[in-house]
Amino acid sequence: MKHKLTLFLIIFQIGFMYGMEPFLFALLTDLHITQGTTAVEDLENSVRQINNTPKIEFVLVTGDITEFGDRESLEKAKSILDKLSVPYYITSGNHETKWSSSGHTDFRQIFGDDKFRFEHKGVRFFGFNTGPVLRMADGHVSPQDITWLKNELSTQEKSVPVILATHYPLQYGDVDNWYELTDAVRAHNIRAILGGHYHRNAIFAYDGIPGLINRSNLRAKDDVGGYSVFSVTKDSLIVYEQTIGGEPKRWAGLSMTEKYFDEKGSDAKYPDFSVNKQFPQVKEKWLIKTEVGIYSSPVVWKNRVFVGDDLGYLTAYRSKNGKKLWSYRVGSRIIGTPAVAEGVVVFGSADKNIYGISAKNGTLLWEISTREAVLGAVSIENGIAYLGGSDNSFRAIDVRTGKERWIFDKLSGYVETKPLIINNKVVLGAWDTYLYALDKNTGNLLWKWTNGKGRHYSPASVWPVSADGKIFIVDPERAMTAIDLESGETVWSSKQSMVRESIGISEDGTRIYAKTMQDSVVCYSSQGDKPQKIWSCNVGYGYEHNPSMLVETDGVVYGSTKNGLIFALDALTGREIWKHKIGNSLVNTVVPISKKQILVTTAGGEICQLKVL
Repeated sequence: MKHKLTLFLIIFQIGFMYGMEPFLFALLTDLHITQGTTAVEDLENSVRQINNTPKIEFVLVTGDITEFGDRESLEKAKSILDKLSVPYYITSGNHETKWSSSGHTDFRQIFGDDKFRFEHKGVRFFGFNTGPVLRMADGHVSPQDITWLKNELSTQEKSVPVILATHYPLQYGDVDNWYELTDAVRAHNIRAILGGHYHRNAIFAYDGIPGLINRSNLRAKDDVGGYSVFSVTKDSLIVYEQTIGGEPKRWAGLSMTEKYFDEKGSDAKYPDFSVNKQFPQVKEKWLIKTEVGIYSSPVVWKNRVFVGDDLGYLTAYRSKNGKKLWSYRVGSRIIGTPAVAEGVVVFGSADKNIYGISAKNGTLLWEISTREAVLGAVSIENGIAYLGGSDNSFRAIDVRTGKERWIFDKLSGYVETKPLIINNKVVLGAWDTYLYALDKNTGNLLWKWTNGKGRHYSPASVWPVSADGKIFIVDPERAMTAIDLESGETVWSSKQSMVRESIGISEDGTRIYAKTMQDSVVCYSSQGDKPQKIWSCNVGYGYEHNPSMLVETDGVVYGSTKNGLIFALDALTGREIWKHKIGNSLVNTVVPISKKQILVTTAGGEICQLKVL
């Protein structure tokens, strides 16, 4: 400790010798708090040591605060962080967004927000979320947060030093729209972008802008954990790794005055849309850039398209030209894909309600309050809507009246899937490792199935399909599995094609489609008691783990990726028909209107109708 204090005092003495007012701050990242683990002790040790370190003036906390984004763990983390004797500023990570049963709303309620801004001794700091909301895809900064950052920067002189704090590194392969962030800040005096995610110290360059990735607070294989300490002077930004009880070790330093990059940057950072020239028969009939994240698929009723978004708006558009007809706003984000029948649009929201809205004019017809967020997609059959929430419950609701027909309340995890209605059953997965089959008339449990691999491997994102007396799923274990519809017993399971959470079925029920995690779409027979591969097509989409489903219409299989690509394949042969890139963010499950028209929504906020000539 003596050497540590001496080092910090020397830094400050040097600063004052040259007429500066330097300061120190600490950075904590990748805490992964879960009750009953050493992660809790590691954070407590860090907080205690920071409080005993002179001159640290504030703390940045940059994501993956918990393992599962659950309220209990978030509250535990806050109770420890609140013991800091200096202010702390916090943003979230992918573990708060991907596995959050609240749809990432608990984080904001507990900590006040998932972004921050403040100025300290002439330096401005901004932090914001970079994790994908529920969907397993690249990191993503919401369009509304980019707008927020631009507006904030526009109010200050461009000479003011700026430091950003995120969870993901802002680079290709980590954040799909990273270049939008670097372009937004590079005209200002941006000094560095700080973060975590990799659980190690690393120096990156985001199109020339320095990036400092920091060690996790966890001890991992060591005896103790640790964090980072930053020294800021007029001339330099220096970072030290500080273990619990150890000596600080400098591992990187940056200039606070040198210009590392030009204001334009490299054109090579932008997505490549040349694939669209290869298939000129595909046109964007209309395209709307909402500038709000969209994490659900569009739904169609008569001549209207309905879309739910990240700000809680359900909006109706004219399908012919994309003209906005009306919007209805609820209390929080809409993540699950709505459904419409009998003139009623049914959807859930992270505001802990289920809504029935008039498809004609957007008026509220009925509302059901639940105990937790409702993130599941909706299926409707014969006037009954089926959907699951985060209150360990799954509901059947009369579309016209909003009356609950039954509730199954024995889930142990939240629901995000679109339930499958087949024969007398409703089949759905939850983030509790199980796939459930319920009696669609009573809600009684008929059977439940698990792969036994733990929560992270739950068959929860996949939209199940059925044929030949079997249920077909793919899951994060990278397996395609056939399950007996009546008994819930495994018929076969195969990891031959390394598929993950994206599945589809042919219109005649004889073929199953799935995306592999690298370039290819595969087709298997739905018949028999063994996996039988029919064809494989190398679409060339690269590494892929976006849980958007595959859909067949009129002999064409449609799919989409995490980086803005939509593709069409011949259903019988797998032959590639066309590809079209609409952006660079996650494309939700596409909705074919016909063989020639396809509706698309993206996490980047685009709503588009493609037309095939």
